[in-house]
Amino acid sequence: MNIARFLFLSLFTALAFTSCTDKTNQLTNGVWRGALQTDNSVDIPFNFEIYDSLGVKQMAFLNGKERLNINEIEETADSVFIKTPLYESEIRAVKTANGLQGKWIKHLPNKTISMPFMAESNQSFRFVKEENSGVINMTGRWSVQFYKNNGTDTTFAVGEFEQSGNQVNGSFLTTTGDYRFLSGVVDNKTFMVSAFSGSSPVLFTGDLTDGSDIIKGKMYAGPSSVMNWSARRDEDAMLPDAYKIAGLKPGNDRITFSFQDLDGNKVSLSDDRFKDKVVVVQFLGSWCPNCMDETAFLAPFYEKYKNKGLEIIGLAYERYKEMDKAKAAVLNLKNRFKVNYPILLTGYTNDKGQVEESIPALDNFSAFPTTIIIKKDGTVDKIHTGFSGPATGKHYTEFTQEFEKEINKLLAE
Repeated sequence: MNIARFLFLSLFTALAFTSCTDKTNQLTNGVWRGALQTDNSVDIPFNFEIYDSLGVKQMAFLNGKERLNINEIEETADSVFIKTPLYESEIRAVKTANGLQGKWIKHLPNKTISMPFMAESNQSFRFVKEENSGVINMTGRWSVQFYKNNGTDTTFAVGEFEQSGNQVNGSFLTTTGDYRFLSGVVDNKTFMVSAFSGSSPVLFTGDLTDGSDIIKGKMYAGPSSVMNWSARRDEDAMLPDAYKIAGLKPGNDRITFSFQDLDGNKVSLSDDRFKDKVVVVQFLGSWCPNCMDETAFLAPFYEKYKNKGLEIIGLAYERYKEMDKAKAAVLNLKNRFKVNYPILLTGYTNDKGQVEESIPALDNFSAFPTTIIIKKDGTVDKIHTGFSGPATGKHYTEFTQEFEKEINKLLAE
């Protein structure tokens, strides 16, 4: 963090914590409008709800159809502290005449990042209070290009959105996963959607030309990341086949590994538990939102099929090499999603090169999550890169149906 940034945040915090020392108001129940400010003074807006459950104050981040509940809220006479252990982040704020003011803080292995935070109670809008009539409707599928490194590196995505009046919900799908539930508006010819649920905040803006193109697109993520993008309406836009991205090196038809579970026991695919079983190997990280979506699907799927010959193993590639830190992060994930299949601590980080180092038979590993389906004889059946979560609608439904069909076919062999 540079000195100017440090001084700004220090001054911001000092002003916030002196702005309402005489306030004793309670945290108001209802829908709030929050905003996080980037280094470029761009606000990333989001919504959340404060409510009581059994006499305990609770919070839910609201993004489109998603509602992520948070129960670690501490309230004092003049301050509010909200923790999201799953993302290793927190909000520290004070009560003001208009709501809350403070900082969002995210803890990373080698640094801590933060963004100014403010929120107003009883405000359910995200971008604009009043709707404009006659706006362009962007419902449908879009072919999207993101421009990295000043435009020298282009990546492709598919945007899918539904619009009712001014309100827009949807997501961008990529080969590694999706941007989860994005929510926002079309205001005149300006497209604006955002998402925040305790992890990295993201904002997409762009100008609609005539209903067929989006130009001057900007993506803001976290405190400082800014990327240009553009899009063209294309109902036939498609991503590469997720089953044809990663594979095995020539001469290999299976994978092997031996890692510790959370109790320190070595677990290997050659163990009796996995013999003559269909096995799903999940490459994940507790830091990865798409991995969370996949875990939320696999945990109940395992309960449904564990007595029918299916086993699932999670391989955790954390930001930390230290086993105690990695274990704490994985336990948060395991407890959050009620995971009853083993998740192993690989001892490797989320560097994609380290994944192939840990599993030498793998070729072209490119994303978390990646999922390998293994037949009863121990050979690899399929390798799927990425995961299209619930925010992708029919894509999520189609994948989960296809996945279940494949597992049933292998169980019957």
